[in-house]
Formats: sequence, structure tokens, C-alpha cells
Amino acid sequence: MLNLNNKIAVVSGCGSIGSGFGNGRAISTLLARQGAKVFGTDINEEAGQNTANFIKEEGNDFTFYKVNMTNENDVKKFFEIIEKKHKKIDILVNVVGQSEPGGPVEIDSPTWQKQFTLNLDTAYFCIKVVIPIMEKNSGGSIVNISSVAGLRYIGKPQVGYSASKAALIQMTKTTAVIEAKKNIRLNCVVPGLMHTPLVERLANKYADGDYAGFVKRRHEQVPMGKMGESWDVANAVLFLCSDEAKYITGTEIIVDGGLTAATP
Repeated sequence: MLNLNNKIAVVSGCGSIGSGFGNGRAISTLLARQGAKVFGTDINEEAGQNTANFIKEEGNDFTFYKVNMTNENDVKKFFEIIEKKHKKIDILVNVVGQSEPGGPVEIDSPTWQKQFTLNLDTAYFCIKVVIPIMEKNSGGSIVNISSVAGLRYIGKPQVGYSASKAALIQMTKTTAVIEAKKNIRLNCVVPGLMHTPLVERLANKYADGDYAGFVKRRHEQVPMGKMGESWDVANAVLFLCSDEAKYITGTEIIVDGGLTAATP
């Protein structure tokens, strides 16, 4: 079950802020544990190398590349390296993303554009390059990490983030239909409120640095009474990347402890 032996996987945004496990690090670790040869990218060399060190200490196969995923040429060159060495790419997971506060009045135009660059364009650049590679290899699986903020207002004014994550979901659905006959599957995992190292930075942005109060409020928002973990996201990604999900495309797995079901 969920065997990824002999699979070549790419995880964009594999690093993690701090010493814990963000989504990118957990996803990279889990794919490698299941036998995939994983290649991870991150703009933060220290964060990416920490992921590489952890996975290698477990005895699994992972290689880190420092890549600016907002630069289309850099993205193209990276994928060319992987294809030249391994002749295929079976799995792509797009994790790169960032949230900035503000409604349409408060957020300035450069920040608005940067939100779309980080949360949407990075995935587009990867998908554009990897689909022809997967087509030559009779298919593959692409998983994009969106957010419940793309489905609901979840209590924080973050219009750029919400809009770009909603666009990511629709890009995934549309592309899934276009590429379905080529056996290239595209799906989204949609995390809710997750307790990752990123939460401290979010508390600084949205709660004036009140980390304890911010964490308490996030726990209370979730019907299950607590935030999820990056491993919850990683397990959903693993399933969608596996052959057990071979008939699943153009959809989302929402990982949110019932949050969206409890909100209009």
C-alpha cells in the first residue's frame, strides 16, 4: 500500500521555518519514507538543507536544490536537470506559498501581485514544465497545496492570499480535465488551521505577536478542538501521489478538522 518505490518526486518549498515540521518538510519526509527518490527546492538554503539532513539521517533518498521558484527560467533549468538525470518525473507537489494581511484597501498593489506570484505562479511554472515530461512517461501525479482560505473567510483579512489560493484550486481542476486522457492527475490538498512552525510568524502578522492567544483562538475555531499537524497534510498528499489514487483527479481533499463544514 502507498508504495512509491522507483518514483521520482519533486517537492517545491521543501524547507521549514524553524526546527519543526512545516508542510513541505513533512511531505518530503513521507514521500521518501515510502520509497520515492525525492528532489526538493526552496529559496531558503538553510531550511532546505535541514530537510535534506533529516531525511538522509533516516536513510532515505533526498536531494536539495536552492531554486527561486518565482523565476520561470530557474524553474525550467531545475526540471531540465532532473529529467536529464532520471528521464522522468512521476510526482510533483507544489507547496510554495505565503500569507500577507490586508483587505483590498489596506494591501498595496506590489503585495497583491507578490501573493499571486508566490501562491499561484510558482505552481503554474512547475506544472507548465512537468506536464510534457510526465506525458513522455505515460502519466504522473501533481498535487497543489491550497488553503481553506480559498474556500471560506476564516477570520483573518488576507484578500490576496485567499484570492490566489482560490485561483490555485480552479487552475488545478481545469488542468486536470485538460490532461486527464494523458493519465496526468492533478488534485489539491486544502489544509485548514495547522499547528506548524509558521504559526509564530502568523501571530506576529495577525495578532501583534500574541502567540499564546493566537494559538488558543485557532484551536477554538476547529470543531475537533485543535489545529492539525503537517503530517495530516502529508498523509493526504501521499495518498494522492500513490497508485491507490489512480482514478482520482480534479478534486480536493480538505484537511481541516471540520472547519469548512461548520462555516457557511
